[in-house]
Amino acid sequence: MTAGEKNDDAYKTIGEVTKELGLIDKKTGSLQTYTLRYWEKEFKQIKPLIRAGKRRYYSQKDLKIIKLIKFLLKDKGLTIKGVKKILQNSKALNLDDDIDLGVNSSNLKTTKSIKDRVKKISKIIKELKDYS
Repeated sequence: MTAGEKNDDAYKTIGEVTKELGLIDKKTGSLQTYTLRYWEKEFKQIKPLIRAGKRRYYSQKDLKIIKLIKFLLKDKGLTIKGVKKILQNSKALNLDDDIDLGVNSSNLKTTKSIKDRVKKISKIIKELKDYS
């Protein structure tokens, strides 16, 4: 580790988290830190350490939750209300698990089963094309 680099498990500032998530205004290039502050109000699972001067420091656990929230909101197109339901109803969901097409633990088994069937069907179609 060189000077200026942080340990991976070190707390991160709001600016560092915003950069890591790519929450940057495309026109001005400024960081959208207000997005994280808004998410803190909406999602009780985000609990940054707040020090003197109201500076926020996010743990790795906070960062995982924030990444999940961003994924569900921005990539999957869920609403704030929908993400809240998922976070409240997925106590068994391990944030280290892959979030694929399903988001709660009961859907993960179904999703894997569907993916396996699609792979088998694709393989059969490819074999049929090879014989034609």
